[in-house]
Amino acid sequence: MSDSASDSAARPAWERPGRFERAAGGQDGVAPPGWPRGVRPPGVEGWEETAVRWLYDLVPPGYRRHEVLRRHPELLARMARQHVAAALQAARYGYGTARVDLRDRVEVHVVESVLRMYEYEGSRAAALEREVSLVEEALTGRRWTPRL
Repeated sequence: MSDSASDSAARPAWERPGRFERAAGGQDGVAPPGWPRGVRPPGVEGWEETAVRWLYDLVPPGYRRHEVLRRHPELLARMARQHVAAALQAARYGYGTARVDLRDRVEVHVVESVLRMYEYEGSRAAALEREVSLVEEALTGRRWTPRL
């Protein structure tokens, strides 16, 4: 085996030559748009550990006690997706009911501030929902191909 071939194999997938070529089934080391910061690209050494740590930060702390979630990270991703979806639904509901529920309790400018908070948290939860879905797909074996 030549030195250049062994050098190429020793480097991570995202640093190997030809990383932007199209591959029929996707490839390791490619993170799709919207991939969460702090989580290594799927297929890269240690990526699942970074994904699991990130997912545990999204669910209630008690979930760390359950062995089934440590053994099956795809189930942890499912739980995180459901948890984030519930937060998004709560933000949407809160936004939709705030004017009526708060009109006799606080001043109008306070209601407007609460609505802005719901908008911000709702958009953050929607982005997080997308990130969790991507990680969940990767944990079940999906890979992406970069496009130029």
